[in-house]
Amino acid sequence: MSRQGQIKRTTKETDIYLLIDLDGTGNSQIDTGIGFMDHMLELFSCHGFFDLKVEAKGDIHVDYHHTVEDIGICLGQAVAKALGEKGEECEKGEKKGIRRYGDVSLPMDEALASVTLDISGRGLLVFNVEFPDLTTGLDCNVVKRFDVELIKEFFRAFSQHSSITLHINLAYGENSHHIIEAIFKAFARALCLAVEVDKRVEGVLSTKGMI
Repeated sequence: MSRQGQIKRTTKETDIYLLIDLDGTGNSQIDTGIGFMDHMLELFSCHGFFDLKVEAKGDIHVDYHHTVEDIGICLGQAVAKALGEKGEECEKGEKKGIRRYGDVSLPMDEALASVTLDISGRGLLVFNVEFPDLTTGLDCNVVKRFDVELIKEFFRAFSQHSSITLHINLAYGENSHHIIEAIFKAFARALCLAVEVDKRVEGVLSTKGMI
């Protein structure tokens, strides 16, 4: 059985539907209303071999903050569900058999980023990244550039709502687009490694007997 998580979140600021299959092949259907975010989520899906569907409508006439943050919330909750952490999803495994850890350093042209994560049950973000520019990308619909500070907000929301410990470090880089792309690709590969089932793991990989 594929490990899937599905989330529907509606607030006065956003309306989001998100579905992830951790055992997919990298197929994606992404429509967030933010061109740059669509691109990053497509990269995440492709390089992590996750099937991902995201439909998001938000108050992007204000700015992109609410939409980006809430997508991070939904992705975190969906991953937690797919791993069997909450409610009716528990029978799917309760994180049993997974490798738990992922650590990937990945280049994108002149940029080198690393993502290290632990499916620990403790949501925490460490984000050591400085961007050379304040904005990047271009949304063809609204002709608005993407504020790079929202990347940290996205990953903070993801880590808190997935209960995953997440460390993101930039070794070096000169182009903000390249830096963010390296981060998302490394994130995808690290998460792919961490959720992989290892037959040597009996129950969960913890001396406590739970994560």
